[in-house]
Amino acid sequence: MKKFMNSADDFLKESLQGFGAAHKDIVSCYYDPNFVTRSSSTKEGKVALISGGGSGHEPMHGGLVGHGMLDAACPGFVFSSPTPDQMLAAAEKVDSGAGVLFIVKNYSGDVMNFEMAAEMMSGPNASVLTNDDVAVEDSSFTTGRRGVAATVLVEKIVGSLAESGGSLQECKALGDKVNTNSGSMGVAFSSCTVPAAGKPTFELGADEMEFGVGIHGEPGRRRDKIKSAQEITNELLEAIIEDLKPENNEEILLFINGMGGTPLTELYLVYDNAKKMLDGKKYQDSKIISWQLLYITRNARGFNHINKTRSRISEALGFSRSYRCNTLGNVSFKLFNA
Repeated sequence: MKKFMNSADDFLKESLQGFGAAHKDIVSCYYDPNFVTRSSSTKEGKVALISGGGSGHEPMHGGLVGHGMLDAACPGFVFSSPTPDQMLAAAEKVDSGAGVLFIVKNYSGDVMNFEMAAEMMSGPNASVLTNDDVAVEDSSFTTGRRGVAATVLVEKIVGSLAESGGSLQECKALGDKVNTNSGSMGVAFSSCTVPAAGKPTFELGADEMEFGVGIHGEPGRRRDKIKSAQEITNELLEAIIEDLKPENNEEILLFINGMGGTPLTELYLVYDNAKKMLDGKKYQDSKIISWQLLYITRNARGFNHINKTRSRISEALGFSRSYRCNTLGNVSFKLFNA
């Protein structure tokens, strides 16, 4: 294993310290327990958004803390759920009185610990559970579908609503709607390596891929021979479309991200292949994002597709509003044509 590290025990703390120092104008990092908040206090009357999960998927979730997105994030050890005391400490730090919305990916440890934190809170709170992965129904760490890249969309879209004064109930309802209308599926050409383990999570032959792989290396639908990019892209999109069942000429947000080891040149190639496939099915393409740094799986080679359908909520969903976080900078852009 070749990694920039001093020891596995200090890996997360040293990374958080560097993260906080590099982006001190945007975030503040706290330790024992570990959590990240915006550098400024939550404005009075604003619903606070908190997410978290195992480290190793950076910039999720700490990199999405900032104006228009999360108020706090709780990083666990690599591929390990954060603890209830982290979540409770983060909630107490950022709660301004309007309530706290927890955004939780559907992994057993995450669900259990966020539920415990919610029970320990004295103030109003609610949760949105993301479970967008259409590859398998049950997996190594889940009952039901895995929560993956739809979490990014929930955090951005609901973040905009919360920033503009949406209530706790409104934020939860919108988050649930985004999740329900989202589907994703991934493929891997190689395994990730967890620092504490020191070796790949699984082995793939030189001509093999894991089709429908999970973000921690969980098994997918099958192991198969590597095919052309267009064939892989078509099959991933067909699986998502079959699950979401969008109508012809319905708007689709296609979001493509790498898993840590796939270069942007290949992701843009996949973008091109995906657009050709969707154009052939007469779906209206609002905008396609292709971004390497929105959801990764350590150093795995591969990529993930997510389709967000029925997206005519447009500006109400927040993609045309400005936001600022260390991952995406300080930008404002419009993704929807509605």
